[in-house]
Amino acid sequence: MLTDTISKLHSRSRATYGKRRIRAALAIEHGLIVNPKLITKIMRDLAITGLPGLKKGRRNLVNVATYEDLVNREFHAKTTNALWLTDITEHPTREGKVYCCCVLDIYSRKVVGWAIDRNCEATLVNDALSMAARSRTTSPSTVIHSDHGSQFTSWGFSENVRQFRLLGSMGTIGDCYDNSPMESFWGTMQIELLNRKRWTTKLELTMAIADYIENFYNRDRRHSSLGYLTPHEFEDLQLS
Repeated sequence: MLTDTISKLHSRSRATYGKRRIRAALAIEHGLIVNPKLITKIMRDLAITGLPGLKKGRRNLVNVATYEDLVNREFHAKTTNALWLTDITEHPTREGKVYCCCVLDIYSRKVVGWAIDRNCEATLVNDALSMAARSRTTSPSTVIHSDHGSQFTSWGFSENVRQFRLLGSMGTIGDCYDNSPMESFWGTMQIELLNRKRWTTKLELTMAIADYIENFYNRDRRHSSLGYLTPHEFEDLQLS
């Protein structure tokens, strides 16, 4: 029974879970407290493994801020819609690059807005921000934190921030640690989706990214920073 359950959990995780997330899923979903060594043995017998985690680089903190930073690397929130992070990533296909912008709620690590396009322009970030603002309940104290990319310093993005009554924030120039949870999210998506195959068309990759965000990352993926709950489960606890 345990072997079958572990096999199903691993398959449902899209072959990404290692023993820690398997163990958390067994406890949360099935009420089973299982010795990690037993899980390791069963996974070895099944010839299944999790994906390797991110390598942590050495931090370089010597930077000078040029715009007001309302976050100051304090990536914590006591409730939803208090602090959002946003950024852009890109990935190649045989037809060319696909660009993705996401808005991440730091409280639950949930992607609350996203957009995918063949061009990396201000429209991309505005579409992601619009999706987030219209799907969530914001307040004038909701902070949206980004880097100094031209898309985020554009007039259109600044105007959207103002119209949605959000507080704009930017970190220091050229320092990924001033938006480190977003960098961590991109790294996770690289490992669990983007780098697992070579993508043929832009449409194929676009559909895969959308499916990963909506149907796996937000709903099913267990986060160690959330006590191995999913973003949906973590937000449900706030409402209960």
